[in-house]
Amino acid sequence: MSTTKHILTAEQRAQLIEGALEARKTAYSPRVGFRVGAALLAPDGTLVFGANVTCKGVGNSCAERTAVYKGATAGYRSYLGLAVSSDTRVGISPCGFCRQVLSDFCPPHMTILLVPASYDPSTSKTVTVAECAEGKPLDALIETTMGEMLPLAYGDNDYLAPRPEGLEDTTQFRA
Repeated sequence: MSTTKHILTAEQRAQLIEGALEARKTAYSPRVGFRVGAALLAPDGTLVFGANVTCKGVGNSCAERTAVYKGATAGYRSYLGLAVSSDTRVGISPCGFCRQVLSDFCPPHMTILLVPASYDPSTSKTVTVAECAEGKPLDALIETTMGEMLPLAYGDNDYLAPRPEGLEDTTQFRA
């Protein structure tokens, strides 16, 4: 995964936002009626889309994880940006499970755009997470990063962390 910061161009931002809004339309959520769409931007410029799927009586899949899994099966292992949209007038953020999955594929500095359903590029303002301290503003695009959303993500280095005396050898627990 690249550690180089990528600044999204205006065109990439617009593509991600439009992709998330369009992906939301493909959601399968007949019981609760809460649709979510996600768009990930791959380094080669490809957009990978996902929508939530909520089925009765079984685990459900969020739009963000759907997009990551689709991208992974297409060979993508890193991304430059993510946009997420739902049916609400406030930007919603990925759930904790999605954040952890995203952290495997998205660098901490990667831009994440939380898009309200009412987003209008000519009138909607863009705000940061810090500006949402009093609550998420209606109709505003919220811009954040992977690192802001999951600052202490569980990662590969956690396996290498020093262990207390007596716990150094855990090979007996390996399959």
